[in-house]
Amino acid sequence: MLIQLVLLVAILGLLFLFVRNKHSVRMQAGKRIGLVLFALVNVFAVLRPDDVTLVARWLGVGRGTDLLLYLLVVAFLLGMLNFYLRFQGVDRRLTDLARALAIREAEIVNRERGVLRAADPPEPYPTERPSAEGESSSGAA
Repeated sequence: MLIQLVLLVAILGLLFLFVRNKHSVRMQAGKRIGLVLFALVNVFAVLRPDDVTLVARWLGVGRGTDLLLYLLVVAFLLGMLNFYLRFQGVDRRLTDLARALAIREAEIVNRERGVLRAADPPEPYPTERPSAEGESSSGAA
């Protein structure tokens, strides 16, 4: 009984911190719904462990704890995939920023050396990546 109280307080505390987080506005609605559903399933599992065992047996798993472990592994893998994809996007944006900064610094240095005149327009830097469909922006309309 004491462990149930401790687990419920922990789950509700984490859920409160999640809802209260100022940066959670940027989180997608699907992720929010998924986390709330995950917390509700955890509350159910803590309060009714025998029912979890019945659901596990119905799904072909021996015990409720085994079912929860399998679900936890899937949730962990989804979280790691989400983290990896987010890190990939940040890495791409950082590379683009570093490239733009290097080009800008080179232009400034070349103007100071007299290689470029102050009236020379800067080279356009592409801000959009080419689409996967192979469409070009040649302006042929």
